[in-house]
This record gives sequence, structure tokens and C-alpha cells, in this order.
Amino acid sequence: MKTFVYIDHFKGDVQPASWEALGLAKSFGTAIALVFGTGADDVAKAALEYGADEVLLADDSALTDYRAETYASTLSALASSHSPNLILLPTTARTREMAAMAAIDLNTGVLTDVSGLEANGDSFIATRPIYEGKLIEKTVCSGKPVMATIRGRAFPKPNREEGKGGTITKVAAAGEAISSVEGYSAAESAVNLGDAGVIVSGGRGVSNNPSLTPPAGMDEKQAEVWRAQQGFALITDLATLLGGAVGASRAAVDGGYITYAHQVGQTGKVVSPDLYIACGVSGAIQHIVGMRNAKVIVAINKDPDAPIFKVARYGVVGDLFQVVPALTEAMKKKLGK
Repeated sequence: MKTFVYIDHFKGDVQPASWEALGLAKSFGTAIALVFGTGADDVAKAALEYGADEVLLADDSALTDYRAETYASTLSALASSHSPNLILLPTTARTREMAAMAAIDLNTGVLTDVSGLEANGDSFIATRPIYEGKLIEKTVCSGKPVMATIRGRAFPKPNREEGKGGTITKVAAAGEAISSVEGYSAAESAVNLGDAGVIVSGGRGVSNNPSLTPPAGMDEKQAEVWRAQQGFALITDLATLLGGAVGASRAAVDGGYITYAHQVGQTGKVVSPDLYIACGVSGAIQHIVGMRNAKVIVAINKDPDAPIFKVARYGVVGDLFQVVPALTEAMKKKLGK
């Protein structure tokens, strides 16, 4: 069975779910990596090291900047000439657009945000969340080739074999772009929730510490934000100790406690870490759909009836301002730090 795997990258910075897609493809048979862009030789070599049997490298000036028309046309042209059984892409904003356009060219469909995929003869059964994660469905694509975008961290990442070689075949770009890129800017952010193995999140409860006295001259709202920032400092200490990232509920973001880049949920990031610690998060459905696929969920909340406890494997009913520092100290001893 032959599978195409699109390696999504921005200026050589690869989306880690691309390697997870490559590992999934290898479980079905032959995996051929697709790398588009200019100066992407290192990405092509990395694809071989992560297990690709071959790389088709479209190093063309028409692909210098991402434009859906040329990227989708190149993908569909390669699929038409090589006839893969399956095309896998990581789930990103770019690949959703690109896959949809290529599917029209190929007269097939797209299975999106797949968290499980199994072969069934010459077809595939996909597992994916629907209705904002409230239900899980199993579905198939009747078109050929089958095209699917996979959810990050839903599949294991293959081990990298440094120096592993293989065939890199240069291919041409296809199609003409009807749009042009005049320029762009990339926001600098150290937040990478999608790839984090551990996430410690804070909710509205991080501002509820009346024992803290805010600096003089603050109004009520300023004092609330200041208290919340002290709460997030505790959360950050624990996340840093565990080598994880700091997340937040929408309520915390809307309250101005922390930036949107940290938001987990329906209108934020959908994450699948190994460990998710929710501190002062009530557990509104909007937040739960973004983190319910974590392997282990720990909830810390002083309200024993908080909805977050319904999805948590472990729950601590208590004041996060006492529990989180105690947990941090205990983990320091456990980890010898």
C-alpha cells in the first residue's frame, strides 16, 4: 500500500504532527513524503531520517510562499501521476485549505482531524471527534485516493535515525497562483500548546486569592488582574518544573489575565498532552472539548461540584493557592530538583 505524507513546514520549521503522519503511513506500507517550498533540502533529509521510503521534493520559486492554489495543484498533480492509496496531512489551517482544494481536483473527499485510522481491505476506517468533541464517530471516505488530516499527538512519533539516506526526487510545481504574497509577519511566541506533553492551565479561579494585597492605587479590575497574574506565576512554576506549557481557559483570557496564545478550548487550541493539570478551571464544555483527549487529566478546584471533575482522572478539592505550591515542592523532591 502506497501512502503520500505531506510534510507541513514554515521556512523549514516542521509541524511535528507531520512526523506522526509519517509513522502512521509506515504502518500501512510504503510512505512517500511530499516536501514543498524553496531551500527545503534539510526538511527532505529529515523526512528520510524519520522513516520515509522516498521524498518527492517540489523545490520551485512558485512555492516560496504558501498559496493554496499552487500547493493544492501540486499535490493533486503528484497524486494523479503516482496513484497513492492514501494521502495523509497534519491538521493545520494550511492543510485544511490545501486538502479541500486538492480533493476537488481528485474527485475525492477529506477525513479531517482524524485521531484513529485503520485499514479495512482497500479502504480506511477513520475515528474522529464530531459536535465539538461531544461524540466520536467512525467514518469512511468512498472516494479514491483516501485523504485525511490527522490530529496532532494522536499517533506516536517515529524515532529519528540520524544520517539515514534514501531517494529524494525533484518534482515540478503545478498550477498558477491567482493570489500574491505582498509580505507577512510572524508573531513571536514561546507558547506551543499543540506539541506539549504536559500542560498546566489556569481558569478564572486564579484571581480568587483574597489574602493577596494589590499595590496601592489599583481599581477593582486592576487588582483582579494583578491577583490572577500572581496565580499564573504559581502555575508557570509548576509547568516549568514539569517541562510543560502554560494553558488557560477562555474566562482567564477574556479577563485579561493572560494572552490568547495560551487559550485551550473550542475557540483556542485543541490539545492532547500526556498530562493536563487544570487549576481553578470550572470545566465549561467550551474548555473541555479542547483538552478532553489528554491521556491523564488532574483537576484542582475548591468547588466539589465543578464540571471539570467529571472528565478528570484525579481530582483535588482544595484551594489552588495552597495545592499548587505544595505539588510543586513535592515534584521538586521527586525529580531531585
